[in-house]
Amino acid sequence: QVQLVESGGGLVQAGGSLRLSCAASGRTFSENHMGWFRQASGKEREFVAAIISSGGSRFYADSVKGRFTISRDNAANTVYLQMNSLKPEDTAVYFCASSSRTTILGIRTERMYAYWGQGTQVTVSS
Repeated sequence: QVQLVESGGGLVQAGGSLRLSCAASGRTFSENHMGWFRQASGKEREFVAAIISSGGSRFYADSVKGRFTISRDNAANTVYLQMNSLKPEDTAVYFCASSSRTTILGIRTERMYAYWGQGTQVTVSS
């Protein structure tokens, strides 16, 4: 069983930055691919970013590429999402997710991930 706890959300003005953290329990963190998803009010949850277990490859949604950076610290069992140049359309609840699958096929899809955090709210004002 993996438990994920996100933190770092809040209210920020457009153009500002936030850094989200996701702390994971369990001894398998370094073996798991990790992802960030978000869900805006009234919309479906969507992929934001993912990083493979070793940290060697990263994937981003087109809407955040060049502005967001995903990273991980396997010694600390934590994955991060650095969000720069934030826009009002980035407003959403952000979720981290963990996958124990060895493949990276589908790493951008929700079905890849078995464990999810409770989410942290990010609000970007214009």
